Amino acid sequence: MQIMKVDPRALKENPDRMRQSKSSPQADALMLATIKAVGIVQPPVVAPETDGGNGYIIDAGHRRVRLAIAAGLEEIEILVADAANDNGAMRSMVENSVREALNPVDQWRGIERLVALGWTEEAIAVALALPVRQIRKLRLLANVLPAMLEQMALGDMPSEQQLRVIAAAGQVDQKEVWKAHKPKKGDTAPWWQVANALTKKRMYAKDASFGDDLAQAYGIEWVEDLFAPADQDGRYTTNVEGFLGAQHEWMTNNLPKKGGIVEVNSWGQPELPKKASQVYGKPSKFDHAAMYLDRDGKVQTVHYRMPEAAKPKGIAGDGPATGGDDTDATTTPKVRPDVTQKGHDMIGDFRTDALHDALGRAPIEDDMLMALMVLAFAGQNVRIDSGADGTFYGGKRFSRHAVGLFDEHGKLAFDQDTLRVAVRSVLIDVLSCRRGMSNSGMIARIAGDAIGADEFLPNMGSDDFLLCLSRQALEASCAEASVQPRQKVRETRAALVEHFANVHFVHSSGRFAPPADELLEWIRAGAATDVIGARSRNDEDDADDVSEEQAGQVDDDVGHDDPEHAGVTPEEEYDHDFDQRAAA
Repeated sequence: MQIMKVDPRALKENPDRMRQSKSSPQADALMLATIKAVGIVQPPVVAPETDGGNGYIIDAGHRRVRLAIAAGLEEIEILVADAANDNGAMRSMVENSVREALNPVDQWRGIERLVALGWTEEAIAVALALPVRQIRKLRLLANVLPAMLEQMALGDMPSEQQLRVIAAAGQVDQKEVWKAHKPKKGDTAPWWQVANALTKKRMYAKDASFGDDLAQAYGIEWVEDLFAPADQDGRYTTNVEGFLGAQHEWMTNNLPKKGGIVEVNSWGQPELPKKASQVYGKPSKFDHAAMYLDRDGKVQTVHYRMPEAAKPKGIAGDGPATGGDDTDATTTPKVRPDVTQKGHDMIGDFRTDALHDALGRAPIEDDMLMALMVLAFAGQNVRIDSGADGTFYGGKRFSRHAVGLFDEHGKLAFDQDTLRVAVRSVLIDVLSCRRGMSNSGMIARIAGDAIGADEFLPNMGSDDFLLCLSRQALEASCAEASVQPRQKVRETRAALVEHFANVHFVHSSGRFAPPADELLEWIRAGAATDVIGARSRNDEDDADDVSEEQAGQVDDDVGHDDPEHAGVTPEEEYDHDFDQRAAA
């Protein structure tokens, strides 16, 4: 290198210079004043012409040379350097990057210039200390309309998301949209309107259940989304119809037993059959499966349970009517409970699955098993045929647990392990927290609390369950989890879902331990109605009234239609029952 003085008007501009965006008038005025006061502090870097001429081409300092001419300087000092093989492309880009950050358009132009000279994306990334992914993102500007690039070069840049949408669109679409939204001179471009006009529905490969064979059959071509996170599959397609068709064919070919394809409503929820109740816990073999496509085109599966066929039971409407005139007369506003009916259904499913898991796997002492067996047969849902004290309608499924206690000769022969398995199986069939006829009531919650079934409850911090909580209940959960409540309920719920994504959450209303007052009331009621030899006929009448209030548990006419009880007076029946209890 050597320093020499030349007339700045004799220097030639480099057509491949890096910074092509014009500087601001304020910056030019400041440099012009500096040159007039102290001259050029740092000489521009030039290189001899390589095409046979004897002039000099500016490598770095185009703005200094231009303002030196404006200041009227006759001579300036220059630094003559050897011409580079790439015509100074990399040197110019590094020098400009260090001085002041280039805008993305100039960066893209410099990268494309280096690529044309044989540089690889990896080599450019190493030289500029940039990620290879950033180099590839900048190269996407090659898909942007030149008129838009000119607007971006003025410093009016869209956001990354908007640029992503614009670069993914075709040149014809960009031209039409830009013609409609082109800003006036001196104004900024409405990039959000441009991006919205160019937005196309994307269906991502990570949401596809089908394989390459169906993708090829439906003409689906995957496009790599370079703006997606590096650790995710960013492939997508804008062929929405083909994507949904392939998903539907995959669902048709992979329907489970007792499964079907259902439509979704305007809220994106599956339209289940009438009278079907969705199962939020573990589905049983008798439950049905419904497959559907959500708003993102992803295959989703939910399970539901159909009600059992009602058995003939006399004339319908024997029970007390609800929703009559007396109900309509009440005008007090209803206050939403902390947990909705759907939430209680979900809690019942969660409790039952956890209780059954605990009965199947949790360590339980033999004396506790015996106590639980006594409790289980006091449940609301237990109905057995008894030859000692009347007839109660029920199934015969308990025999499948008893047959394991017999040997091949029909003799009772079992060991302690076999007995434990049988007892656990019976308890699983008997104890239930599900709402409806199978609900065991208080005893199922007592049993679950005794064996630690709370540890088997699933994470209730899902959007499905939190939708069932009131604002007060959500804010109470926020206080327990140290989460700041939001102004809107949905924002509070979203914050809880995000918080409980990695934290196991069980709502206080879903735990097994019953409230102390309800438990004491249940104990008192049981002690008052079933003391052997100590209850009066009035107590029996009261007990009958209580049993009648349990919906459908025991028919009012049981015993009266039985031929064995025909002609038996109430006093004789009471004495007969008393003698059997006394003998027991």
